[in-house]
Amino acid sequence: MATTRIAALQMRSGQSVERNIAAFEALVREAAAKGATYVQSPEMTGALMRDRAALRATLKPQGADPVERAAAKLAAELGIVVHLGSTAIARADGKIANRAFVFGPDGGLLATYDKIHMFDVDLDNGESWRESAAYTPGDAAVVVDLDFARLGLGICYDVRFPQLFRAQALAGAQILTMPAAFTRQTGEAHWHVLQRARAIENGAFVISAAQGGRHEDGRETYGHSLIVDPWGRVVAEADHDEPGVVIADIDLAEVAQARARIPNLKNAREFRVVHAAQAELREAGAR
Repeated sequence: MATTRIAALQMRSGQSVERNIAAFEALVREAAAKGATYVQSPEMTGALMRDRAALRATLKPQGADPVERAAAKLAAELGIVVHLGSTAIARADGKIANRAFVFGPDGGLLATYDKIHMFDVDLDNGESWRESAAYTPGDAAVVVDLDFARLGLGICYDVRFPQLFRAQALAGAQILTMPAAFTRQTGEAHWHVLQRARAIENGAFVISAAQGGRHEDGRETYGHSLIVDPWGRVVAEADHDEPGVVIADIDLAEVAQARARIPNLKNAREFRVVHAAQAELREAGAR
């Protein structure tokens, strides 16, 4: 049995990019010291702040972003894969991307992914979020080949759109990733079941590093970073909202085993949706 040790970092990013980088670096080093060769950080590792003007003041373009640079440097120094779950990046058109980065063990950039689905919701506890007011959504699903697996990239709210991860699984992804900054309210209701569902329906591992606790800007995130196996079992979890490292040894053979036991990726068929009244009319016309 060949296993790979992976890690999900739980953070509580604030409004200081420098302090967030320091916390990120410490957790990456802790994970590597424990033997992890793939380390994932949460959504918005670089900063969490409601003040859009203040956020824009911190932004740098890709290549000049300090969080991105820190991740690349750590990957090369430690000889591991560092998956920066996401950070805010200044686009050339003056807009903002919620962008993930994956760096190989030599520090080279393997992939980027811009969050596709924007969290535009009004919660019944009074919270209101309009990500589309600040961020430009991506338009491409991304898979990337690592030495040990093919990885599918997602971010937070993407988890509620199973078609994204089904497309990645059909493209050969064995691990699906959903780094997040889930609100406490939605996390308590849906976090675990959504992660487990995406694992089960695709026969894939799911790794979800999360933000947790009360942040400087007043928001509360759920924490509970998870690693789920292809049968839907939670194999590692931070069962709290405090910063820390979640570690698991995974065997990619379990992906093939799960997909052989329940071959739903192969069994899926195309279909159309027909309004019942229309169907009845056609049936009556055929008689």
